[in-house]
Amino acid sequence: MAGGANLKDTLDSIPAEPYADEEGFANRKLIRPTLTRGDHAHNNNHSTHQGHNHAPGERKERDRDRSATPAKKTAPSEQTNAENFYYQKQMQTKTPMVIVLRDGEEVHGYIEWYDRNCIKLNRSGAANLMIYKPAIKYMFKEGEVRR
Repeated sequence: MAGGANLKDTLDSIPAEPYADEEGFANRKLIRPTLTRGDHAHNNNHSTHQGHNHAPGERKERDRDRSATPAKKTAPSEQTNAENFYYQKQMQTKTPMVIVLRDGEEVHGYIEWYDRNCIKLNRSGAANLMIYKPAIKYMFKEGEVRR
């Protein structure tokens, strides 16, 4: 080192400003050593990390304080995928379906595919239909009795 300065003399610690934590974590003091450009090469042999000396029960108390506040419950997701599951099952088994439209008309067939806005109904002996979902009043399996 230049001028015979000791590494310890050049690493005077500067306390950082205390951090006011809103979530109840313990305040921690950040130690930043003051380094000159020449000190980087010599710093490998000396650790600047300060060991954490906590009192035996301090960590347990801190963890207990955090768990004392109940965790916020998240809102249920908007999408349950139930509709997708239902369509997939009916498509795989080619279940004959009855689709009742808002105007009361009934169409019979099986669901060939679907997307976010419509379903394609494959019908035997008639033209296949693409039906917009908002036009559907309800649907059921052809063998089921309506209530």
